[in-house]
Amino acid sequence: MQISFSGKAVLVAGGTGGLGRAIALLLLEQGAQVAVTFRRQEEFAALQQAAGDSRGRLAGFNADVTDPQAAASLVQSALSRCGRLDALVNTVGAYAGGLTLWETTPETFDRMIDLNLRSGYALARAVAPVLVSQKHGAIVNVSAKAAWDHAAGASAYAASKAAAIALMDSLAADLRGTGVRINSILPSIIDTAANRQAMPQADFTAWPKPEDIARVVLFLLSDEARVIHGASIPVFGNA
Repeated sequence: MQISFSGKAVLVAGGTGGLGRAIALLLLEQGAQVAVTFRRQEEFAALQQAAGDSRGRLAGFNADVTDPQAAASLVQSALSRCGRLDALVNTVGAYAGGLTLWETTPETFDRMIDLNLRSGYALARAVAPVLVSQKHGAIVNVSAKAAWDHAAGASAYAASKAAAIALMDSLAADLRGTGVRINSILPSIIDTAANRQAMPQADFTAWPKPEDIARVVLFLLSDEARVIHGASIPVFGNA
């Protein structure tokens, strides 16, 4: 199966992070125009360098996608830069854990809701009308295995990821019949440099690699996945 994104444009929120970077680079490899969001200029510069000859099809925007106004402005900027928008991938998120619920501060709880839930709301709210108007498009939102595997010490994280699935499931119902598809993926711990540093004693071979998850996302964005809508796809590796 050969998947090409030549002539298409994709917005990858969090596109300089461990997973987002892999997705952005794979989309560029397949011919897409790619717009990414970032919060650190040096991370976008590193992505540009990694993109090599494809960097002319890469655009970056420093944006807080937990802010609905900023997300709306981002989408308009991406449309202006790319001339079109065919898909959205939201990889924005964060983890906080190791504490009981009663030890979890309101600030930590709010951060989990902002990054893991509000980002998906703000981005989908801005992108969905664009895709509906053209009667074609796809959205992939990154949740987590923790959305249904609710471990001790991760109440805020698990709640925010579970809510993200519910949000996208309801949006999928809203979009039924419009030509726009939406799906979620549920990774376990991803094999990134940051996660290896945080858990140096773990078995890294059991973790799914960003590049492997990126291929799942690419498929879900493509017309090859036209019958998949409203799904939550596990990408656990051997974890």
